Amino acid sequence: MDLKADGARKYGSGGVLTSSRTLTWRGLAADLRHHPAGELPPFKPQHLEIGIAVSCHPEAVVSRKGNGLPQRTRVEPGIVWLCPAGVLEEDIRISEWHDVLHLYLPIERLAQNAELRNGAGIRPDSIRYLAGLHDELIRQVGWAVLAEMRAPTAAGQMRVESMALALTARIAERYVSGIPASGPVRASRLLDERRLHRVLEYMAEHLEDEIGLNELAAIAYLSPFHFNRMFTKYMGVPPHRYLGRLRLERAKTLLATGRLSLAEIAVTCCFSSQSNFSRAFRRAAGISPLRYRREAT
Repeated sequence: MDLKADGARKYGSGGVLTSSRTLTWRGLAADLRHHPAGELPPFKPQHLEIGIAVSCHPEAVVSRKGNGLPQRTRVEPGIVWLCPAGVLEEDIRISEWHDVLHLYLPIERLAQNAELRNGAGIRPDSIRYLAGLHDELIRQVGWAVLAEMRAPTAAGQMRVESMALALTARIAERYVSGIPASGPVRASRLLDERRLHRVLEYMAEHLEDEIGLNELAAIAYLSPFHFNRMFTKYMGVPPHRYLGRLRLERAKTLLATGRLSLAEIAVTCCFSSQSNFSRAFRRAAGISPLRYRREAT
């Protein structure tokens, strides 16, 4: 099932302010939408939808009914809605305009993360239909997703996969009914020095390729969830940030040699555009790529 289709089917093609549809993300899709006052037709999503209010009219209210359960939410920035896959939503009414970041997680990702719940997969019907949540972690992940959409980074795919894992873990921890919580990490889930070296070597040798979190986790013989956590513990930074640093150093080397254009360096270092490369380079190095080239040659 197309992860990017639920938003268009539910809300239509209009009102999209920013979207991940043009990006090569896997395991998470996102749309920032402007919603005017009005009503929406009944809808049954194929994936888990997480909505986070970004801005709103001071009197905005959203009313909805999911599988017969009515909800009424006064909108304020940061407020969260959950709509699990398979829930029939009806009577969706919007009193005043508001902008919402819609995140979509595939049901397969939830089912595959059985380790989060002591071996029991997260069924779509075990996730609660909720509105008006104040969840700081979900909000922070949402803002990070939005930042990545607006200014894609060199390790964007891996960063998005990490954020999808964080959302899945949060859902498993707080918003799933009828399944026991996870226990402590077993020794077999640890990242030893040999596996870590193999992962770091692979990252260094594939800087010009699109590297995913699942790929690195497979090299370490760990699940993506535990690999992400163990890598961060041992290296002090998450995998996507470490990869971003490697690509920045690679970009500095290419700039110093003077052989490639900025556009070519952007592509080589896995940036989606020259402008995004220049923005990320200035943010990390404190100067523009062109100035770095002039000073390095």
